Amino acid sequence: MLHLSNLKDRSLIEPEDFTLEEMESLFSLAEKIEKDEKYLRDSCKGRLLATLFFEPSTRTRLSFEAAMLRLGGSFLGFADPGSSSASKGESLADTIRMAASYADIIVMRNPKEGSALLASRYSSVPVINAGDGGHHHPTQTLTDLLTIKRLLGKIDTLTVGFCGDLKFGRTVHSLAEALSRYNKIKMVFISPKELVLPDYIKLNLQKQNVNFEEKENMEQSMPELDVLYMTRVQRERFFNEDDYIRLKDTYVLNSEKMSSAKNNMIVLHPLPRVNEISVEIDNDSRAAYFKQAKYGMYVRMALLASVLGVVC
Repeated sequence: MLHLSNLKDRSLIEPEDFTLEEMESLFSLAEKIEKDEKYLRDSCKGRLLATLFFEPSTRTRLSFEAAMLRLGGSFLGFADPGSSSASKGESLADTIRMAASYADIIVMRNPKEGSALLASRYSSVPVINAGDGGHHHPTQTLTDLLTIKRLLGKIDTLTVGFCGDLKFGRTVHSLAEALSRYNKIKMVFISPKELVLPDYIKLNLQKQNVNFEEKENMEQSMPELDVLYMTRVQRERFFNEDDYIRLKDTYVLNSEKMSSAKNNMIVLHPLPRVNEISVEIDNDSRAAYFKQAKYGMYVRMALLASVLGVVC
């Protein structure tokens, strides 16, 4: 498949590490796997994935582990840094060197920005960033883009709204930068003033002449959106509990707010959700966040197979 051979032995630290053509090839492979789940079965037999999660995760860790198992491979690792030698003071560099001596590929989540890039410099095997603090989450971006493409049939020329914690939301940062490479994209960033998008991302968007605007009111933007990307206010990123409590329920998506949205708009969320999407929305045909989670497994299967070189 076009471009997939180029991904062999490559690390993925941020979305820009892959070209648009390479991402589109991953999406095509993921769609092929979705249609035939036996495709590529046992292609990674004998290969080992190390999952190093220094921060809590459900969907990302389980989807990577499920992806590797469905490809016929195996995994090892930890989901709690307290159960690793990091709790004894071991450096990240030493942990990575150790894991690379056991595994063929490493997936890592770490609360420190830049940790994934550091890990890739000490690893003898590819490193996949599963989230480094508030910086990037590139495989969630692949998941998001695949979901948009599958449900709306395209990515170009859409209006995408991001709502909630845009300051610390690494999924927002990664997706906004990835979307900026598509044609005629408009982005609407909806957040309280305390949680606005970081300046460096806005500067990058301006340099690329991306059409975007910032708002505090969700309802005003709803009628124009093709995609609404909801995020939770992340308690773990706050130093002050009072600030978290004050801001956590700023935006709650409910049926009343959805009434002004397009009939074919889709609602995405990287999950977990807390209060920001009412459970009544789950039965709305436009709610796509659980489909999004499943697409995440398919695109991670495509990614692992490509980086390990079992497809070409």
